[in-house]
Amino acid sequence: MSRPLRGLGALLLAGFLAVFAMAPAHAAGYRYWSFWEAKDGSWAYATQGPATARPGDGETIGFRFAVSEDSGNAAEPGAAPGFGAVCDSTPAEDGRKRVAVVVDFGSAADAPSGEKPPAARTACAQVDKDASAGEVLAAVAKPLRYNSSALLCAIAGYPRTGCGEQVADGAKKSEAPSTASKPDNDSGSEDSGPSAGLIGGIAAVVVLGAAAVWQTRRRKRG
Repeated sequence: MSRPLRGLGALLLAGFLAVFAMAPAHAAGYRYWSFWEAKDGSWAYATQGPATARPGDGETIGFRFAVSEDSGNAAEPGAAPGFGAVCDSTPAEDGRKRVAVVVDFGSAADAPSGEKPPAARTACAQVDKDASAGEVLAAVAKPLRYNSSALLCAIAGYPRTGCGEQVADGAKKSEAPSTASKPDNDSGSEDSGPSAGLIGGIAAVVVLGAAAVWQTRRRKRG
């Protein structure tokens, strides 16, 4: 290999090493309550928050406390969604709706320091027909706690403190199915590192810069 090409190779190698050194080694996790809806006999991560979602009569909603990285690996409630098993013993009333609620407080591995998760519970909420999921939950699992951005922080008083906080890299996270959620940015969490797009853009700049230097050196030698 000629000396100019060797020089270009060295520049490229140094540039790529600098770029990838910026990338975080592990994605950060968040400790929070995720919100789920029953769809065709299984759990589906809710596309709305509890304050705006309005489950219909005969539907099931679920909540799970866990440490998760994003909506692709969030831990779903452990109990299977089943309206009949929860609400069959609650008679229907005119002008009101029945909604089955599953609350999974998660595992000890996900609990904040010094706290122990309560046992999972189910309840049948009978509420006004226009009640939101948050109002449904409040009917059966008070006290609830929200932060200033309306992020659900605690159900039935658990956990006592904290709200969607970022946990240290490498902390143990709940096992979860591949089709399950990080809280939205209303939790106030900080960015955990440069995005893939940013890294790719910097890499392209490094390549172009190295090529320009190589061309300049070749012209001087010509």
